[in-house]
Amino acid sequence: MTRALWLLFGGRARRRWIHLILGGALAMPYVLVGSLIVGPLTGVDDVFRSLPLQLGSFAVGLPIAAVTSLFPLTRPLESAAVRALCGIDADSLAHGPARTRAERARTAAWFTLHLGFGGILAGMSLAVPPFAVVLIVLPLFAGLRPRPLAPPHVLDHVWALALSPVAGLATLLALAACAAGCGALLARWAPALLGPTPEDRLAAAEARAADLAVRNRLARELHDSVGHALSAVTLQASAARRLLDSDPEFVREALAAIEETTRRTVGELDAVLGVLRDGDAPGTAPAPTLESDLDGLLRRTRAAGQPVTATVGTDPAALPPLVSREAYRIVQEGLSNALKHAGSPVAVRITTDAGHLEIAVENPLGAARAPRPGGGHGLRGIADRVRLLGGTVRAGPSEDSWRLAVRLPLTTPTTPPGPLTPPLSKGSA
Repeated sequence: MTRALWLLFGGRARRRWIHLILGGALAMPYVLVGSLIVGPLTGVDDVFRSLPLQLGSFAVGLPIAAVTSLFPLTRPLESAAVRALCGIDADSLAHGPARTRAERARTAAWFTLHLGFGGILAGMSLAVPPFAVVLIVLPLFAGLRPRPLAPPHVLDHVWALALSPVAGLATLLALAACAAGCGALLARWAPALLGPTPEDRLAAAEARAADLAVRNRLARELHDSVGHALSAVTLQASAARRLLDSDPEFVREALAAIEETTRRTVGELDAVLGVLRDGDAPGTAPAPTLESDLDGLLRRTRAAGQPVTATVGTDPAALPPLVSREAYRIVQEGLSNALKHAGSPVAVRITTDAGHLEIAVENPLGAARAPRPGGGHGLRGIADRVRLLGGTVRAGPSEDSWRLAVRLPLTTPTTPPGPLTPPLSKGSA
């Protein structure tokens, strides 16, 4: 019983009733236009004095409503009303205007159904409640009995007066049932008539995939930039604390390196967050490349107490911007990995060979320090960068050293990159 009452008078049923009433309100101009056609055809001046003529005007107005629903804004406006009042999932409805003939036909069918059901329910909502109230109070007011509420002499019987309140309540329940049923039918048909086409769903999926790819790239940028900066700053601060009393000059250099590292990282962080907030980051610093900041990256790493030797066998300025940018992040992550896991000198080698950029970061295994907590995503980020550029990556122990070797093509790949081979070794940052 409680569920039945909720289905008839619950919040969802009331909102759907309002949706139907709005359809009735939208139908009124078309009914008026229909009356201008039905009146002259029947020779009646006021068609609203006759229920059959009113229904005829309503029937004539609905095709006119179907024609006007072909305007572009009809589908988005109807979809918005359905989402707000009918409890339909937003993903089941189209957001933009109807473009193809099939979409316009489905929109016209929906608009006609909405106005048709809405016009009937709106009329019932205006007429039935007063009639039901009269039936409910009929036993109490004798002056209402002569009205044509029933066949002659029926109201003279006691049983008729006793049942009239029941009939009034049943009439109200019937109205609520009609409204709930029509609302449920419209809610069931809405995804089919207002829903996106397969082409719309494919376009939305492609847009989500593109957005996810951008966010993944930004996540890699944050991990590589901020992760490297925190590793370097931690080691610089630790070294400065140990040598605070014995080597003030080194402490000053370490603090200057910390200041430079954090300032640059904050700039990169602002750029990435600007993209996340606004889809663009106007006025922010460009992403670092081998040409713009390789020397600074090596200098900051050395200031953290990590010995680094670098061999650059190519001109960074001659590299394509995309390759130079991704190569910078790869070298940065390789050095960050060394800061976390190694205490021995790190060798960086950047060369070109046969149309490829080769990057190698290597350090002996014998002097490896215990890794600090955290990390674990660095090499995966490197692998993603390399895959997108169509290159190859190897990372793991090699004889008595740990080696990261990356090979990137200097031209954009023409085919989608495949899976990474060989797999990365476990235990890497």
